Amino acid sequence: MSHPGTSILLVTDCNPQSQLFINYIHEQLDETVTALPPDTHIIPEGSTKNIVLLDANHVNEEAIQQWHNVSLEDATVVLAALNLRDEDHAADLLAAYHLQGVFYRNDSLLLTCKGISRLIEGDLWMSRTLMARLINFYRQQQRNAYRPVCGLTHREMEIISLLSSGASNTDIADKLFVSEHTVKSHLYNIFKKIKVHNRIQAMNWARQNLATSPAPLKKMLKGA
Repeated sequence: MSHPGTSILLVTDCNPQSQLFINYIHEQLDETVTALPPDTHIIPEGSTKNIVLLDANHVNEEAIQQWHNVSLEDATVVLAALNLRDEDHAADLLAAYHLQGVFYRNDSLLLTCKGISRLIEGDLWMSRTLMARLINFYRQQQRNAYRPVCGLTHREMEIISLLSSGASNTDIADKLFVSEHTVKSHLYNIFKKIKVHNRIQAMNWARQNLATSPAPLKKMLKGA
């Protein structure tokens, strides 16, 4: 059943396989589906709801962060991730980014279409166990909100706080009036101090240990 004003945007590498996937979604849901290259994060004009499907096989961390920022500024954007490895992978991304749906590599096309349909209706699409992990994450975050953070300098605290809000290195540099090289040096030191290896882990650490506000949860899907 078509929903006027709704667009489905598949952010992926444009190839024959992705085109077959697009055709299948269109046939099953009777919705407009548009492919966007991984380095694009611009919403086409004219839609009142945009279901953005980020293909984890082709979209890197920087692009996910850019789409996360877009979703915070544009209420028409609903973010979901495709081709995730497993529930641990999904939990990491959900803790760092404003995703409202997750789909795994072994999900059938029929199940994927069902999930997209639920996203169009305004539901979340994730399993009960994943939702429980997310709720526990937020509870832990609240408990740790005022726990002292040792070992980080004032400047490092500023940088990791901005990082946890989804800011890029360029955003952080502009905000603090320093060079991107300085930001990268600080991030290297921060990663060593808090014992993480990448930005997603650092963002998760910050949201567990610093008083930051998580993205709001919508109503929980009863079954995925």
